[in-house]
Amino acid sequence: MAALMAVHRAYFRPKSLVVVACPTEKQSAELVWKARDFMTKLGLRQKRDGSNRISLRFPNGSRIVGIPGKEATLRGFSAVSLMIIDEASRVGDDVYKALRPMLAVGNGDLWLLSTPFGKRGFFYENWAGGSEDWVRTAVPATECSRIGAGFLEEERRQLGDLWFRQEYLCEFIDEGHQMFGRDLVMGALDEEEPMRF
Repeated sequence: MAALMAVHRAYFRPKSLVVVACPTEKQSAELVWKARDFMTKLGLRQKRDGSNRISLRFPNGSRIVGIPGKEATLRGFSAVSLMIIDEASRVGDDVYKALRPMLAVGNGDLWLLSTPFGKRGFFYENWAGGSEDWVRTAVPATECSRIGAGFLEEERRQLGDLWFRQEYLCEFIDEGHQMFGRDLVMGALDEEEPMRF
């Protein structure tokens, strides 16, 4: 879906810049290559933008560029029309903070895609308590027709209930090795709700 959206933006908005950021270069490349497949279906010839190794240039001047989630090396893009952060729960807060200013000039859109990875980081914060401007969509694997019930039961057995619920059911789970869960700690810090013992 993210690759399709990237191509849609690049195809229908001439000279737009779509940036795909993932924890690793390999993951960014995978999403950009999926976008390349959609370009082929549109009858467009694939070529790089001339500056970035993981990139696609459209005949209308639009580009899709894939970058790894490394704060020190990702800067330099501006007027981004669409930014897609894939595996967002595994991208560091420092990377997220370095990426956001790229949207300023173009008033770009931001998509965060991921399975949960504990109750921490910008992905969790935006999901659980972020601005009402966010559109939040969760699709557990149980609602995906491409994934069979037998496979999911085997995964639950192999991964354990907590990891399964996080990876396949879109649930944010405390890691389990801390003494107090995040919800309990945050509730203790809530000045409007007195602590009860």
